[in-house]
Amino acid sequence: MGGQLRVGQVFRYATGKDPKPPTIEGFPNFHHVTHSPERVRALLEAGINGMAKVRTAGGERRPVILIRSSPWKAGSEQTPWHDVFDMDNGHVRYFGDHKATTTVAPGKTTGNAALLDAFTGHQGRTPAERASAVPLLLFRAVSRSGKVKGHVEFCGLGVIERAERLVQWGGADHTTFTNYVYDIALIDLTAEDDKVDWAWIDARRDKNVADAQTLELAPQAWREWVKHGHSALPRLRRRVARAKVTKVPEQRPKPGSPEAKDLELIYKYFDGRKHDFEAVASAVAARVLRGAGNSYVEGWLTRRSGDGGADFVGRLDIGSGLAGTSLVVLGQAKCVKLDNLVTAEQIARVVARLRRGWIGVYVTTGAYSVPAQTEMIEDQYPIVLINGLDLARELRGMARDDHGGDLEACIEYTLAQRETAVTNRRPEEILLE
Repeated sequence: MGGQLRVGQVFRYATGKDPKPPTIEGFPNFHHVTHSPERVRALLEAGINGMAKVRTAGGERRPVILIRSSPWKAGSEQTPWHDVFDMDNGHVRYFGDHKATTTVAPGKTTGNAALLDAFTGHQGRTPAERASAVPLLLFRAVSRSGKVKGHVEFCGLGVIERAERLVQWGGADHTTFTNYVYDIALIDLTAEDDKVDWAWIDARRDKNVADAQTLELAPQAWREWVKHGHSALPRLRRRVARAKVTKVPEQRPKPGSPEAKDLELIYKYFDGRKHDFEAVASAVAARVLRGAGNSYVEGWLTRRSGDGGADFVGRLDIGSGLAGTSLVVLGQAKCVKLDNLVTAEQIARVVARLRRGWIGVYVTTGAYSVPAQTEMIEDQYPIVLINGLDLARELRGMARDDHGGDLEACIEYTLAQRETAVTNRRPEEILLE
């Protein structure tokens, strides 16, 4: 029987696929851990690997879908999309396998068909329906010893929350094509010491084992999800306790890295025209606030004078109808030298403008001092801080998604879209739109 997969553990995925050695070159052997005697081996050859269904007394059941992301391919002609793995907050945004050169319908490719089928199961309305739902085990390729192939990191156990059809750029001619993107909730594995036991998957592969019996081997949070459904996901989602204060070096790109080059380009582009940076800051703030599936509406940019300490205005919508509310978002944008630090006083000036039911967003090309972060935490300021490293990453993601990877074209498009959005309206007017 197989072994255990621990979140964050790196496995050797060797081409020979020999399950005998427990380790290869000092790394646990993926094929050893996932070995099931006399059964077809588990594979990560494709991005989306749906294990063959088995026919049980209760109907057909797919044992597992193994998902692999290859970050080193992101932005290429073969893989124009950019998957997002936020393991600390239990969220993965994963793009399907339709490409610019694919001739079949987007939902009919092997991977998309498997995930859309899984999504239907994950939407089951009763515990009995969810008991047969297929678990997603997520991996991402990592480089080791200078090699980008042959090693994978286990990222957790997931449930699909949303499946969205969207248009992407891709192919040698940078044409548009339709694909699916999936928002996946990573399930908390605290009770299992952050591990998934392959014996659970083995049981799901056995046609003589009923769905209810397989659940006895499932992680505790998975059993809770089966029992209570999506309403329980907020408390069952993986969360990693982290120190809330981020050291200054960790807010800046590593010298010579792609992010460092991108941030330098951004700074130079707006040096001497820093008011224009507000449009980009507004777009980045919108992307960050929408990142976990929130509904965010971009409002307007403020005029150069009389802005009262705000550079852009937006609206964050929570819930819907009588069970919903909207928050005014007041944004501050600071294009400063890359080694500059935002102080506690600068953040406090933005917070002083916030009224009840408002939140702030501060976007800078620099970093936030430790005292500024400490004061924000201690005083519980309702403000989101986006530093230079995050700014570069978000803009690069926008460029990959919509502009064929051309960062400067992405910036110019953002400026062109926002040039008519400058006004001196009162922030609370955003609630009326």
